[in-house]
Amino acid sequence: MSNTLRLYRAVSFLALMATCAVPSAIAQDARLVESEFGILANSVANLHANADSLWVGPFLNLTVDGGASWLLAGADSLGRGANRVFSLDVEGDVVWVGLGRSDRSTGESVQTAAGFLVSTDGGNTFTYRFPQLDSPGDDTIEYGVNTLSALAVIVPQQSPPFDIDYDPVRDEVWVAGWASGIRRSADGGLTWSRAVLPPDDFDYVHPDSLYNFRVEPQRGGTGELNHMGFAVLVDEEGVVWAGTPAGLNRSEDGGSSWQRFSHDGTSTSLPGNWVISIEEQPLPGRNPVWISTWNSGGGGTAQFGAAVTRDGGETFTPVLQGEKVYDFAFRGETVYVASDGGLFISEDGGLTWVGIRDFRDRLRPERFIRPGASVFSVATTTTALWVGTEDGLLRSTDGGQTWLVNRVEIPTNPATPTDEVPRVDAFAYPNPFSPAIDRFVRLRYELAGAGSVRIRILDFGMGLVREWTDDRAPGLGESVWDGRDAGGSRLANGPYFYTITGPSGFQAKGKILVIE
Repeated sequence: MSNTLRLYRAVSFLALMATCAVPSAIAQDARLVESEFGILANSVANLHANADSLWVGPFLNLTVDGGASWLLAGADSLGRGANRVFSLDVEGDVVWVGLGRSDRSTGESVQTAAGFLVSTDGGNTFTYRFPQLDSPGDDTIEYGVNTLSALAVIVPQQSPPFDIDYDPVRDEVWVAGWASGIRRSADGGLTWSRAVLPPDDFDYVHPDSLYNFRVEPQRGGTGELNHMGFAVLVDEEGVVWAGTPAGLNRSEDGGSSWQRFSHDGTSTSLPGNWVISIEEQPLPGRNPVWISTWNSGGGGTAQFGAAVTRDGGETFTPVLQGEKVYDFAFRGETVYVASDGGLFISEDGGLTWVGIRDFRDRLRPERFIRPGASVFSVATTTTALWVGTEDGLLRSTDGGQTWLVNRVEIPTNPATPTDEVPRVDAFAYPNPFSPAIDRFVRLRYELAGAGSVRIRILDFGMGLVREWTDDRAPGLGESVWDGRDAGGSRLANGPYFYTITGPSGFQAKGKILVIE
């Protein structure tokens, strides 16, 4: 195997590993180690800030110095590509990480629970905990004066930990596990109890009232949508909020009784019923709670969007209607929203918004997030705003006016070459390259000095199809190609070759496989 091909495989493995599902042993313990390549995936779906520290999924990277260096949780369950981070929460020295994977054993991709990593020393060491599942005989739930029948969720398929929240006051952890519902552990994840939320035709349940419903997630045409968990939050007043495909549930007594809020078509209700994110905005007085909803029913007026409640759920103010919102972050009165349509910022509590869709590195403009890339996550450390996209991690120290771009940093000239990361003059990634999906292929090279770089793209018959020049600074640089010829037409599938010439006699060449 050529050095270039090995490097292609290394880049593809590290940059796209988040979608892989390779069986591996699960480490019972793990610890933080230096990350040679920075963040280990360019698609960043999870961020969690804690003062100056930033935790990053899908492979549990940590930076404590603003991205100058990166650490990695050295766990087999993450490092070999089998699992990825589905959810994160950090409270002081306690770190909870929900793990999941894509199970393809049945021929279809099914999201699957893979357990938890737990740290009580700020991430220096981690302990593994098994998924939040039932035993085969757990077919009833004691709920106050009731004994309710229940579906025992005994397999990890369709029960990944989509959200997790640790309550340091009660020393409890809550998890939203889709088919396994909303669950709580009071013993560090050794055992789990299932929260009894209202069924779909109820708006309220209390343990002192008599009921005869079944606690069962919906499967096909049976079961309850509101018994499936997607988001969970314990706010600073101890109120527990649970998001399901049937609405937003609130418990003011630690998870015993619940009230459900859903979309009803009015201007003060949720925009839709499927609640996928719940976050609290720290402010003086009662903290606003922000909710993201996706359109999954609730009548013809239900839609994608977000809402905020400032009175504990009595009323909701819809915002960003029509936007597919993933995440929220805050700095004082300022609200940051991650969505399919980019990053949205409001400095007046959601009355007006500024949208940002163009992200370029202020020091190296050739490094940019591809146009149209979704923004999945957002977080604020003490000194920076961080944004996770499907094409890289962004950092801003001026509130989103300028950016620095972080990606998987595989060098062309590693200090210690290996079979996976050899010395090469240049490489292209992703490779194979799909113009429709990837939009751009990036050519990476390292220059000894500043100057003009000429890139030529050749077809299989060595005919020239595209040529351009870029002015580049010394060091690692990137040029991008969109898979089109000089006239703007998309090229046919097949192999293409590139040549790169630059200052001081720099020359490099390689192959790109275009596949739709």
